[in-house]
Amino acid sequence: MTAPIRTPFDPPEDGATRTIADGVVWVRMPLPKPLGHVNCFLFDEGDGWTLVDTGLDTKTSRRIWRGILDDLGGKPVTRVIATHHHLDHVGLLGWFMEQGAELVTTRTAYLMARMLQLDVQEESTPQMLAFWRSCGMDADIYAERAAERPFNTADAVGPIPLGYTRIEDGGEIAIGGRLWDIRCGNGHAPEHATFWSRDGDLVIGGDQLLGAISPNLGVSATEPAADPVGEWLASCEAFRPFATDQQLVLVGHKHIYTGLPARLTQLIDNHHSALERLINHLDTPRTACDCFDPLFRRPIKAGEYGLAMVEAMAHCNHLFARGLVTRDVSEDGAVLWKRV
Repeated sequence: MTAPIRTPFDPPEDGATRTIADGVVWVRMPLPKPLGHVNCFLFDEGDGWTLVDTGLDTKTSRRIWRGILDDLGGKPVTRVIATHHHLDHVGLLGWFMEQGAELVTTRTAYLMARMLQLDVQEESTPQMLAFWRSCGMDADIYAERAAERPFNTADAVGPIPLGYTRIEDGGEIAIGGRLWDIRCGNGHAPEHATFWSRDGDLVIGGDQLLGAISPNLGVSATEPAADPVGEWLASCEAFRPFATDQQLVLVGHKHIYTGLPARLTQLIDNHHSALERLINHLDTPRTACDCFDPLFRRPIKAGEYGLAMVEAMAHCNHLFARGLVTRDVSEDGAVLWKRV
């Protein structure tokens, strides 16, 4: 029997800190809704700090970081570790690097973060429009998005300089006086780094091992036929042999927690259940955007529509990869999925 999932620490307020272990400080940085925050973690290196993930590049975030570091004695951030390339985790990489911090991350995370920061589009590209149509996007939402300037990574991520230190799956790294094994997962983000302390007390899980919510597993116009659901389920299975009830899991959003074996089982089972509901729903041809109800079992608000759409498409892709559904394209470019 595995221990239940527990949350032994209340989170700090946005912009505040909480010490959660010897030399380990939890910081919560503000984000727009629906997430509302991202968790970052400082590790004491003696003459400076190692920071895991950064938050967005905003005036507010920079002001908060200045205040936090002053309150903690004025020591600088000498190294930033990015768990993955998503903008809420890498927004301030360049800002910290300009102050002398070393960047440590996986090759894929560095290349994707830098590529996306440089890729600024003033209007929706033909590939983006075609992808939205393939998902069966609501006509009114499609018309609105097609007419407006798309959100760009550079809107929330500062320039990222050349140069970083690469880490990879199977390696090891010293952080805050502890030695950690590096294990990479996929699905939410390619080559997402997680870190497992050799003393067995801590795991840095980023968004790969979230406790209260499931990470978004979406596809995009960049790789519309990808199968992030399959990659993520395989990653969860691969992590199981290393998970214990005693580990405190430091995650990118919501609460940090113990009970990782139970959480991995829960995450895997929840997605298999969602896939079972989805395949039953596809008894008649439907688009990905017709599949919100069986997948999410709750109303999808306007601010969640895009995330729900790309996740629904990813789940349909996974069923197709397993040979469980067919894939046909309608005259308007929408992909219609149907159970075999």
